[in-house]
Amino acid sequence: MKLEWPYGFGRAFVHAALAMGIATASPAEANPDVETVRILAFGDSLTAGYGLPSGQGFAPQLQAALRRNGVPAIVTNGGVSGDTAAAARARLAWTLDGLGAKPDLVILALGGNDMLRGLPPKQTREDMEAIAAELKKRGIRFVLAGMLAAPNLGRDYGSSFNAIFPDLARRHGAPLYPFFLSGVAGDNRLLLDDRIHPNFQGIKRMVTGIAPTVMRALRGQ
Repeated sequence: MKLEWPYGFGRAFVHAALAMGIATASPAEANPDVETVRILAFGDSLTAGYGLPSGQGFAPQLQAALRRNGVPAIVTNGGVSGDTAAAARARLAWTLDGLGAKPDLVILALGGNDMLRGLPPKQTREDMEAIAAELKKRGIRFVLAGMLAAPNLGRDYGSSFNAIFPDLARRHGAPLYPFFLSGVAGDNRLLLDDRIHPNFQGIKRMVTGIAPTVMRALRGQ
């Protein structure tokens, strides 16, 4: 049976939240002496915090981790559960426009739904390339959080799909975190009951994994 990532927050809700700034409130904004770093986590249910209470998803956990490491970051949740790369591509412009200020960095974390639905890797590649091109056009740097195909999809599909992310990173000179679910996928202790989405501890593991790459990217490395 083919699995699909469940839909959560609707695009209209995310758009409204971004416009009102409810995902970006921070004491740092009240202190003009603090140079706030603005990060957009742009993805699907993995960045949207699917199935988790408020404050336990990827964006708030990453924000807390960066601050513990001395980075005064505001991490905005730009994830929509169920989004494919094509759906995210369609909403990228209004997501960025709704932020009010250009992010210093985008974490681009897509492709999981494309893979689970068996969409052609060529289509995913084209959509991811278009997203990367739009970010480059706007002068926004990004970190690419890679995804890997499930083994049951076959060697040919896996080879084509898995190559998308390192190829895209090389083409655009972007830092690559090879597998967003590294250390989490397949470990039921770190997953919700659906065995797809990470629980609080799973998100924590994801944040611990990708945070060094994010911090290097912020330093321009």
